[in-house]
Amino acid sequence: MSNTNTNKDQTSTLQSYVDQATGAVQSAIGSLTGSTADKAQGENRKVVADAEHDISHSAAKAGPFTVSGSGGVAKDDSDRTAGSWNQNVGAAKEAVGGFVGAEGLKQEGIRQNKEGKGQEAQGQLNDLGKGIHDRVGGTIGGAVAGLAGNDAQRAEAQAQHDEGKARQRGVEVDLQKQNPQ
Repeated sequence: MSNTNTNKDQTSTLQSYVDQATGAVQSAIGSLTGSTADKAQGENRKVVADAEHDISHSAAKAGPFTVSGSGGVAKDDSDRTAGSWNQNVGAAKEAVGGFVGAEGLKQEGIRQNKEGKGQEAQGQLNDLGKGIHDRVGGTIGGAVAGLAGNDAQRAEAQAQHDEGKARQRGVEVDLQKQNPQ
């Protein structure tokens, strides 16, 4: 069925877990039966599943845009961009105020930086919520369209899912930069 092939081509966390488990079982059966072909095929399936899992969780940031491993592209919420800008300007004011001894400028910078952090956090929450909404809506819409055999609607639902995934991954990338472990 074409629906199965199309879904198989899409990188999915759930699918990668299923493939990892299937590969482990196939490898174990190959070990028990002495079939090196089954064991090798199982090990290969696990390696491919690990790579799919990594791609599914990858994202690249380019300014206010995020591109996910699944090909989705999302623009950051405007509060994220404005909040980041306010943090930078606030930090600069604080530094200049401290350097030249202008306590008022320094305090204004501290206030603006703090305001920017809150603004960016609100934008991240907005993007996270919209990302989850789009992923769920796209998944359900794609399933319904697949059952109905409507390929155009299924493609549209997949694009919605992928954009939601990119939006979520963009927030994750930002949070990892803010809190490196």
